[in-house]
Amino acid sequence: MKKLIAGVVLGVGLTAMAHGAGDPQAGEENAAVCASCHGANGAKPIMGSYPKLSGLGEKYLYRQLVLIKDKERNIAEMTGILDNMDDQDLQDLAAYYNEQEMVVGQADPDLVDQGAALYRGGNMATGVPSCAGCHSPQGVGNEPAGYPALGGQNAEYLVKQLKAYRDGERNSGVNASIMMDVASKLTDAEIEAVSSYISGLN
Repeated sequence: MKKLIAGVVLGVGLTAMAHGAGDPQAGEENAAVCASCHGANGAKPIMGSYPKLSGLGEKYLYRQLVLIKDKERNIAEMTGILDNMDDQDLQDLAAYYNEQEMVVGQADPDLVDQGAALYRGGNMATGVPSCAGCHSPQGVGNEPAGYPALGGQNAEYLVKQLKAYRDGERNSGVNASIMMDVASKLTDAEIEAVSSYISGLN
């Protein structure tokens, strides 16, 4: 009997972990305030420098929302927006946006070859690892590790974030040190190429 109970508890726990702690329906109600910048369903931001939120990964989204609310990740446009949301609200938002469909963009044809080489193979000469190792060959990320899905993300936003990591401006969160190290080895041209490639990756 004890084994049966333990099995049920473990099964329920694993199911909860697999599906996350957020309620997408509740998250949709809270997402109305986000639409003015990130677009309907978080898939079509009003500016290329704003991120698409759709399908990024629930764990990653939740972590970023917490960092922003706690002012550990400073984004001027987000000032005060999350102040009245509690932890469950943030989990619900993350769950909602994770269920939305990512709208894939179009990579610059002139940058595809260089971008693909960097994304899939890195740059051995300068010690840049492949992006695919953490974010998957298709750009769908790694949910258990909290690595975001990148495929389809706005190139302009990706350029901005990679440079922020490289310059040490984006240094909050459990995985920031990984990205800071990677970005420190990238040139401006490499950042432009790999960001463009990712924007059309699916």
